[in-house]
Amino acid sequence: MAEEEETTAHSEKVIRIQRVFINLLDSYSSRNIGKFLSNCVVGASLEEITEEEEEEDDSKSVTHDAGPRLKEGTFQVVGTVSTLEKPAPDFALETYCNISREVLLVRLLECDVVIYNITENPQQVEEAIWAVSALNEEVSHFEKRKVFILVSTVMTWARSKPLDPDDSEIPFTEEDYRRRKNHPNFLDHINAEKMVLKFGKNVKRLVTYVVAAGLTYGVEGGVLHSFFKTAWLGEVPALPVFGDGTNVIPAIHILDLAGVIQNIIDHTPKLHYLVAVDESVLTLEDIVKCISKHTGPGKIQKVPKENAFLTKDLTQENIDHLLVNLRMETLFVKENFNIRWVAQAGFVENIGGILREYKQSRRLLPIRLCLLGPPAVGKSSVAEVLSKHYKLHHVQLKDVISEAIAKLEAIVAPKSEGEGEEEEEDEDNVDDAQELLDGIRESMEQNAGQLEDQYVIRFMKEKLKSMPCRNQGYILDGFPITYDQARDLFSQDDEEEEEEVRGKMFPFDKLTIPEFVCILDAPDDFLKERVINLPESAVAGTHYSQDRFLRALSSYRDISTEDETVCNYFDELEIHPIHIDVGKLEDAQNRLAIKRLIKEIGKPRNYGLTDEEKAEEERRAAEELLAKEAQEAAERQRLEASEAAEKTARWEQWSKQLEDVKRQEAELLEAQSVPLRNYLMTYVMPTLMQGLNECCRVRPEDPVDFLAEYLFMNNPETQ
Repeated sequence: MAEEEETTAHSEKVIRIQRVFINLLDSYSSRNIGKFLSNCVVGASLEEITEEEEEEDDSKSVTHDAGPRLKEGTFQVVGTVSTLEKPAPDFALETYCNISREVLLVRLLECDVVIYNITENPQQVEEAIWAVSALNEEVSHFEKRKVFILVSTVMTWARSKPLDPDDSEIPFTEEDYRRRKNHPNFLDHINAEKMVLKFGKNVKRLVTYVVAAGLTYGVEGGVLHSFFKTAWLGEVPALPVFGDGTNVIPAIHILDLAGVIQNIIDHTPKLHYLVAVDESVLTLEDIVKCISKHTGPGKIQKVPKENAFLTKDLTQENIDHLLVNLRMETLFVKENFNIRWVAQAGFVENIGGILREYKQSRRLLPIRLCLLGPPAVGKSSVAEVLSKHYKLHHVQLKDVISEAIAKLEAIVAPKSEGEGEEEEEDEDNVDDAQELLDGIRESMEQNAGQLEDQYVIRFMKEKLKSMPCRNQGYILDGFPITYDQARDLFSQDDEEEEEEVRGKMFPFDKLTIPEFVCILDAPDDFLKERVINLPESAVAGTHYSQDRFLRALSSYRDISTEDETVCNYFDELEIHPIHIDVGKLEDAQNRLAIKRLIKEIGKPRNYGLTDEEKAEEERRAAEELLAKEAQEAAERQRLEASEAAEKTARWEQWSKQLEDVKRQEAELLEAQSVPLRNYLMTYVMPTLMQGLNECCRVRPEDPVDFLAEYLFMNNPETQ
């Protein structure tokens, strides 16, 4: 009995450990499918999902950012990657790159489940066909059954004839897969589907499935990423809709597609061709309009289909998906699988969660910074540098007021005939705009050109709640100044919530409240000296004239000494300001202050550099490198010339010293030779000359002996 229990426990353990191979784990869909499966317990989808579990799933974030394999018995994911330059996915046990087919087959045979995703990279179609063929040839050596899943696309249905010629709105289901007709660009895909289904007849050894997935969205964005990016950047007045936009696009959240695959592995259903789409029936216009409304300018513009090819981020396959017109319904999946749906109702109904996970996965979190301080401390110059570094919106009070007034004047201005419907809708607000404009003018007349706080707060709120500021963030320059202004500016508009928390900390709007607050300060003498040294061109037309500056500085100091200051407001919200004394830094350009703020804020939270900016960065780096090399070459030449000049100077000096030494030696020898010469001329040379003359006259056979004998005989001393 004990042996049977041990055998049963061992078999259960074997069943619960399944090794899954997925191709191209560094691609969008394969990465998310692999990450999803690595957090799924084997066999979990066989259990019915209770209402409590559904509520628990809804309360959790859909980004599934937890670390790999938090639970025991999860799928062990391995797979290929396209390059080794990027770090390997952390959820994968093993990754392979550029391996031979022989080695790849060995890796496939080690796995219980093989998933080939051909939705993104058409070059993987051929490898998928080879993989299922190679596995089929080795089927007799399988110790246990293997599962092969081909993740294909609904584009293999794109040209299918309607089920009812009189009613084109009847959707296709899995049962109609034999009637499907592919898009011309997806011929290889449908051939791969047929091949996979063909090799799955030996169900006991190798079971194969084909999943026709709709356009995938969610997490990093998928095909819709280019629309999200265009909307988030806010560089165009309207998002483009290619064609008339009435084409219906079958779609599915990438995590729901992963859930379908999980259920196929666990259930191994008898139906081998499945369709994976959500329940929505959305057109391209519906999708783009939803993205524009919740992320971008709120407007769309229909453009010719050919314009899609001008979009850098869209491939030919992406464009085909966006232009398809196809109605599909997944009956089998809904009726037989236990899926924890992320977006069962579709893209539009779940746009809030989709946007959150998109921004989190791409780290597109807004940076909101409030810069405060006395006049002339350098707030605007610091804000300008930081706004360029982080690509944020520089919000200045005068610009916001001017922009708001200009917008109101544009609304009340008479419209020309033939303008668009959106222009006509604005006419309903003409009376309100005119009333507000009159109130602004009256307020400015009564307050010597200054605008009352109620209008200022209203315009600033609208600016901070605008889509660009909500997307990228902002740098609020020199406002708010008082505690009341800060409270009114960042308060919630919901009166009910205000009543509920009355007597407690005043509620604030989490969408507009700054994340960082920085107070730049400096002594009055320092600020006065800075203003005095400003050129006249910089002072003209500003509040830096002597009288206005002194009044503004005095007013700021008075407000800063009140019982409730703007600093107190942020301290109450646990947003503690960063204090920087500019006067102590002794940096006229505030570079040190900017450096410290960048360190406090951290890295930018955006898409990074654009292609143009990267090219400009590379060009600038190349120019700097060339300039550095030219400078080093010039320095090297200067050093060589200097060394040559020094060498020449040293040679000339040595030569001159050598000549002086020779001259001195000659003079010394000359001086030392005078006594000797006198001695020789007096005592030696007369007798010697006589002897030489006599030797020449006689010419003896031995002249030396003759001369010696002559000198001996005629020595003056002996004579």
